[in-house]
Amino acid sequence: MLAHYTLIDVLLFASYGVLLLVSGWYFNRKANNTSDYFLGSQSMPVWMVAMSVLATSQSAATFLGGPDQGYRGNLSYLATNLGAFIAAFFVARFLIPRFYSMKVYTVYELLESRFGANAKRQAGLMYLFGRVFASGARLYMAALAVAMILYGDIASSSVITATVIITVVGLVYSIYGGIRTVIYSDVMQAFTYIGAAVAVIIALLSAIPADIPSMLDALQNPGDGQLSKLTLFDTRVDFSPGGVFTLASVFTGFVLLNIAAFGLDQDMTQRVLTCKNASEGARAMLWSVVMVIPVMLLFITIGLLLYIYYQQPSLMAARAGAPTPEFAGEAVTIFMYYVLTDLPAGLKGLVTIGILAAALSTLNSGLNSMSSVLIQDLYRPWKLKRNQHVDEQHFVNAGRTAMAGVALALASMACLCYYWQQYSDTPLLQFALGVMVFSYSGLLGVYFVTLFTQRGSPASVAAALLCGFIVPLLLQPYVMGIYLPETWQFSLGFTWQLVIGTLVASLVCAWGQQAHHNPVLEAKAK
Repeated sequence: MLAHYTLIDVLLFASYGVLLLVSGWYFNRKANNTSDYFLGSQSMPVWMVAMSVLATSQSAATFLGGPDQGYRGNLSYLATNLGAFIAAFFVARFLIPRFYSMKVYTVYELLESRFGANAKRQAGLMYLFGRVFASGARLYMAALAVAMILYGDIASSSVITATVIITVVGLVYSIYGGIRTVIYSDVMQAFTYIGAAVAVIIALLSAIPADIPSMLDALQNPGDGQLSKLTLFDTRVDFSPGGVFTLASVFTGFVLLNIAAFGLDQDMTQRVLTCKNASEGARAMLWSVVMVIPVMLLFITIGLLLYIYYQQPSLMAARAGAPTPEFAGEAVTIFMYYVLTDLPAGLKGLVTIGILAAALSTLNSGLNSMSSVLIQDLYRPWKLKRNQHVDEQHFVNAGRTAMAGVALALASMACLCYYWQQYSDTPLLQFALGVMVFSYSGLLGVYFVTLFTQRGSPASVAAALLCGFIVPLLLQPYVMGIYLPETWQFSLGFTWQLVIGTLVASLVCAWGQQAHHNPVLEAKAK
């Protein structure tokens, strides 16, 4: 398995393994109640929470896809952070204060105050459905990359083994100490994969025999009528998947996407709820948006340098031109092609560790957040409804069991992605990576109605969540062929799918009207 690694690579693996063991032992303090296990007793430092939100928003998909964006596109992906800032201020103003005032464990408890326990369960189940697909697909991408590097192939046994390795390490590391351990781990993993990205940039700069002004000129003038690869703001009007990073998309779909990610997705919002109060939680979220800009720029810069490395022969002397990035007959990203073919000795191990760190950060976050929804929104109410008196330690233990179950579900989803991609023409991977749009549309519609109107009913909430799933599904190219003639079919970017899905879900939710009000629940919500 390690035959094509150098001694330096092996030593790096060993050092990272020791770091995981020592940090896991040190950070895994015993959690005695659900507040400690799921909220860290609301005592986590702002900077750590900000780093954790940053690490949660990144993943192995970012580690591999960010360079590909720089190689194929330009800097316009950075402009999406304008939408993230708007979303962060919205969440800080309208959602975080309400979450803290209600002392919630999960973001879906807010719906219970207006529409009852069923609405909370339905929203929680919608989140769990989307997160299993999205996190499972990201785990698959990480496992695919690790299998290529560790085993030199992408056979089913190699990918499944890599999946098991990542899942077991992530579960063992975080199952005992809960969210506190996850946040500490996120900080460590973030520094690890950021360090790997910096090392790759240094290696590329050393390998390119040209000065910085020459490289900037090549990026500014790529030729063939292409936009400058240093373009930051894309002002085109383009509703296709190729236009998702235009300013029109940034100020619509990306604002909605980030409102959902920061305020309605337990995966990220849970970190904000571990701060001492709403003010600190809001600051942590805003700082995470600030920090993501230089991190995102690092990965895009790798792609820009790879563009010069492979597509600018005039600057590379002997290099013959752009390769076809393939591995074992399968298309791979240009970054993976570079890692597998041209990465200098000693750096392959570091990049492998970086991919593992990004994967572990996302996996650990999903394990604890999904466990919190399972226990606090589903299992605890079921126990209380049966009038069964149990102590807090029971729910902590149940949370650990739920984390193990979630780990199994994510690993299974990752393996399913492998077989589905190998033996089916259905673009499952694309669907899985964008699947949170299917969950976010309904959640956004329901929460907008909850926050800004007095309308809505338990039935209209359920209908809105369902419509929020169906509308984006009907807008997928592989579904349009079922109900539209070929001449009427069109391709729509996922940000615009989110806009349409959210609008429909909002209208459906607002169509209902509560038959009565519950003064006790309404007082609790204020």
